[in-house]
Amino acid sequence: MSGFKLVVVSAGLSKPSSTRLLADRLADATVRRLARDGREAEVTVVELRDLAVEIANNFVTGFPGPALSEAVRAVTEADGLIAVTPIFTASYSGLFKSFFDVVDNDALTGKPVLIAATGGTARHSLALEHAVRPLFSYLRAVVLPTAVYAATDDWGAAGDGLTDGLPRRIDRAAGELSALLSGGGPAAPAVPGQPVSGQSAAEQSAVEQVVPFEQQLAALRV
Repeated sequence: MSGFKLVVVSAGLSKPSSTRLLADRLADATVRRLARDGREAEVTVVELRDLAVEIANNFVTGFPGPALSEAVRAVTEADGLIAVTPIFTASYSGLFKSFFDVVDNDALTGKPVLIAATGGTARHSLALEHAVRPLFSYLRAVVLPTAVYAATDDWGAAGDGLTDGLPRRIDRAAGELSALLSGGGPAAPAVPGQPVSGQSAAEQSAVEQVVPFEQQLAALRV
């Protein structure tokens, strides 16, 4: 079977960044879910921090530079999109918004988009619903039901009886994206304590394993 073009847009400013870390986790989980259905995905990562100057110049001159043109083309031609932004002052970052201001208004029409965000506190989690989701709805994208927010404390927590941990939320969102890409409709919701459909007990255990945030971030420096 033919593969999918999956594009990941990360608006993290530091290097390494928790935003890129979350973006990579979401992409890896989506690729794994697609693989279970015998489908492949070619993943392209767009780091907006590397395009900041070209994005600013585009607003002034009206012409995108070569790297920005390539990034916009990748997003336009993608079968699915994972868009991750840090949250500043209860909304997406200016760099994140500026990039999608450059993208043509019709480029995301009907395209599945998984939205996610990072922040220092859980207080900013609703920014995904009042800022990020409306942005992509305006662009007529198909925004997945599950939006993934990761506060600093989420990286080292397994969740509780009322709230799923970050690994399970990542897996649920990846399942929704892979289902839409495969044309199978929304994925069945995960049941706490039970393996995700098509997932072995060992894989489920790996999903629920809690790794300290500092250790995960340090791995990006290698």
